[in-house]
Amino acid sequence: MRQSSRPPRLGAWRRRAATLCLIALCAPAVAAPPAAPAGPRAIVAQVADAIDRNFYDPQRAARLAAQLREEAGAGRYDADTDPRDLATALSRRLRPEDNHFRVEWRDPALAAAAPRGPGPRPSADAADASRRRNYGLRAVETLAGNVGYLDLRELPDLDFDDPADPARRALDAALALLAERDAVIVDLRHNGGGSPASVGYLTSAFTPRGAPIYNRFRARLDGQTRSFDEAPLQWYPQPRLDVPLYVLTSARTGSAAEALAYTLQAARRATVIGEASAGAANPGGEFPLADGYRVFVSTGSPTNPITGGNWEGRGVQPDIATAAAQALDTARLRALERIVAARQDGPAALDARWTLEALRAQAAPAAFAAADYLGEYERLRIEDDNGRLLLRDGRRPPQPLTALQRDLFCLSDDPAVRLRFERGADGRVAALETLRSDGRSSRYRR
Repeated sequence: MRQSSRPPRLGAWRRRAATLCLIALCAPAVAAPPAAPAGPRAIVAQVADAIDRNFYDPQRAARLAAQLREEAGAGRYDADTDPRDLATALSRRLRPEDNHFRVEWRDPALAAAAPRGPGPRPSADAADASRRRNYGLRAVETLAGNVGYLDLRELPDLDFDDPADPARRALDAALALLAERDAVIVDLRHNGGGSPASVGYLTSAFTPRGAPIYNRFRARLDGQTRSFDEAPLQWYPQPRLDVPLYVLTSARTGSAAEALAYTLQAARRATVIGEASAGAANPGGEFPLADGYRVFVSTGSPTNPITGGNWEGRGVQPDIATAAAQALDTARLRALERIVAARQDGPAALDARWTLEALRAQAAPAAFAAADYLGEYERLRIEDDNGRLLLRDGRRPPQPLTALQRDLFCLSDDPAVRLRFERGADGRVAALETLRSDGRSSRYRR
């Protein structure tokens, strides 16, 4: 990492060096590696120096650095001669001070042998890793009932100076696919963080331009304290201000992902569903030490203009608390309830209502006697699969059914298709009618 004789420009630090939970180039190297491997006391001293010079709170930085030096002098870390053990011990010691603190060790020989590309290696590596992860976009889809779903696993860095920036193009494509949905769910349950640039940009896709809702950061750079806010350098051009919005969180949700959830929640723009998040609010970067060690130090701290605080230590508290595994189902139910309330008539309203009823039935299926329905209905056939009914239509894959009430079922994978069984005067099932939310229907005699 090249050293700099002057502080980096604030705009560049804001866009890249403030990256949360990703490698960031925010300060010069702490020290050149010595010729011989450094012992635990020397490494602890370097960690203390990095914290003393770069932690966002100078008073806390000086106190913590002094404590580390005192502990090292007393021999607390002398037994940790394996670099992996020392990294673990220091991470465990520092984490209660700030949830972003961590010390890592990487084999210097392997790092030296790795191929180098153009530009600073950590930035090139991080950009390539983000590309291979599709910039965090794991899934974009339309769920039954016209509910949009975005599974976002990281918040990529964005280069607003580059109109062809691939990360921004990926986010824009995802938002375009969600533009016609009647509700949107953003899943951050597996998102450990990323860049504040994405936080601001995604927030602007659902809030009024220029709204005073963005976190303001106090940052320490080379001994100087500066401030910036998370408002995007460029705003999303067509924000959706009224679409119901739900954000899913878990204890895995961290850092910049928490910033997105916290900002939208504080602005009363989104309903947060799931578990309290990790509680890692303060951004920063990795500082290289001797012999393959690195320490992540938080160089900034956010303050939300609405709450006057942040989520460090306590996490983003959900509006609707539920186990992470149940968060998506809960959000889907809430979204469909909103859609049904807003749409009283027409195929869209019927589609949403049928989907809502199907989700409720899947959680608590109606009782039925499978034997009543088994058999041939012209080209259709109803089969029993260990107490579950299957619809078979020729060579097509069988489709499982969900019982809504007596004699009324839907396709489990497509609630917009229902099956109603008709009974004759003798009480036995005599026919099967298929119904679709767009009004189409067909009847098949038994």
